[in-house]
Amino acid sequence: MEIKYQMKDNKMEAMLKGEFDEYTAEYVRLSLDTIIKDISCINNPQLILDFSLVSFMDSTGIGVLLGRYNKFKKNNIEMFIKNPQNHVDRILKMTGIYDIMPKIS
Repeated sequence: MEIKYQMKDNKMEAMLKGEFDEYTAEYVRLSLDTIIKDISCINNPQLILDFSLVSFMDSTGIGVLLGRYNKFKKNNIEMFIKNPQNHVDRILKMTGIYDIMPKIS
């Protein structure tokens, strides 16, 4: 898993590449946790998770997303999911993630 970050105005975009599973979940969790300090001081901060290059995702990845949602919400940071591939999109829909992290294009 690779994660690249790009800041634009009040939006931090995290571009994820690779498999989001039990082997990469800890790396993703720790990586996302480090940016809370960077964006929590911005007015109306947003985190956009670009899933266009995520080739696989399992329930461990869902757990990481839920945990990060709770942590980011406490810091008043909105989260969004962008461009998931069809097979990842199905998983995210089934789990109801889009109810708390809207899908954007």
